[in-house]
Amino acid sequence: MHTKIKIVLSSLLVSTFIIGCSSKGASPHSGAQTGAVVGAIAGSTVGYNTKGSHGGKRAVIGGVLGAAVGGAIGNEVDKSNAQSQHNTGGWQ
Repeated sequence: MHTKIKIVLSSLLVSTFIIGCSSKGASPHSGAQTGAVVGAIAGSTVGYNTKGSHGGKRAVIGGVLGAAVGGAIGNEVDKSNAQSQHNTGGWQ
């Protein structure tokens, strides 16, 4: 199997495992978790496919940066949802 295919398949497998483990019941941090996983996958894919050498190193850097940005965005969504729930007295 080609290296690129192995990286994509392993990323999908790990992300499926993480999402499956983190989505049991309602969690106030589910947006941050999902954002981090999606960001990591997107960042590692973009990093690996960027022209130049050291594709594996770029994939790791892209994955870490993507996870951080995705987690931060998801955290803001979680805060917004919590504020909305607080203001309305329950889930919409």
